[in-house]
Amino acid sequence: MLYAPLHPDPALPPVRINLYSDTQTRPTAAMKAAMVEAEVGDEQAGLDPTVNALCERMASLLGKEAAMFLPSGTMCNQIAIITHCRPGDEILAHGTSHILTSEGGGAAALAGAQITPLPGPGGQFDAAAVRAALRPRTRNAPPQALLEVEQTANAGGGTIWPLAVLNEVAAIAQEAGLATHMDGARLMNAVVATGIPAREMAAGYDSVWLDFTKGLGAPLGAVLAGSRDFIDAAWKWKQRMGGAMRQAGICAAACLYALDHHVDRLAEDHDNAKALARGLAQIPGLTVEAPETNLVFFDTRGTGLTAAELYARVRSHGVNFSISSTHRGRACTHLDVTRAQIDEALQVIRAALA
Repeated sequence: MLYAPLHPDPALPPVRINLYSDTQTRPTAAMKAAMVEAEVGDEQAGLDPTVNALCERMASLLGKEAAMFLPSGTMCNQIAIITHCRPGDEILAHGTSHILTSEGGGAAALAGAQITPLPGPGGQFDAAAVRAALRPRTRNAPPQALLEVEQTANAGGGTIWPLAVLNEVAAIAQEAGLATHMDGARLMNAVVATGIPAREMAAGYDSVWLDFTKGLGAPLGAVLAGSRDFIDAAWKWKQRMGGAMRQAGICAAACLYALDHHVDRLAEDHDNAKALARGLAQIPGLTVEAPETNLVFFDTRGTGLTAAELYARVRSHGVNFSISSTHRGRACTHLDVTRAQIDEALQVIRAALA
């Protein structure tokens, strides 16, 4: 099997402490109750009151004129790209961006656009990198149509783009005639960590989306926002790509519940990530990147093991984390991980390396 996900190995014990990803969160009992009680209608016809309420709230939160509800963040990115770009266009994005590394070549396959990777530490590029990538419009070069940023930068370590840099790179791009797009998968992590409102972070961006299935704990759903004209055009692609739904208020209710109850608590995840990073740094052989939000990256080279070999040892004790590269592991704190579980995970990792 190359593409279909494999079922868990039945010989392994159940996962007790799941640091694999904040996508592993499960809806709470109260969230499920909100879903059951949701008022619903035909979302595709604009008749679902819960979806409509979510989109109105998200447009306001993100400082945009309009918004649309979609099943996933990847669909948000791809619909945004295909709305902003035409076949042959060029997108400027960081070399570790999700749209480049983790969406199956969607920009090329669906929009016919190519992504030019920009360099920079921590999953971020600066004004100089943008200026260096811009070029005169000629018949020989692909038209440069879109600049994309990811807040927070996942592969960069969950780093937070400074507001001044976000504004500067967006202004340079727009002056050159490019549209701007923010992948806001973990935008609320950045908001909670900095105290800067989401609308301020997204002010320089023509489109932006927020994922509800990561730290916010909903079972599915993301919201893409932009101008009324942008969202109107994006609806054509929402329909074509199968993102137009029916009684989607059941899912939108989980997102509304998350906005009411799961945003401020992201600070707890950040504190747990710092505690995990401190503990990992005390284990001989591990080199740890200081976390800014809820993602903790660590290098295993000093232990003599690959990340996969360390994973195999701790997974046999019910602890799960993800593997970023040969020697780079990633642990993610979230709604379903307590401080006590952080302490227990550290004990398991210490024992695995003893």
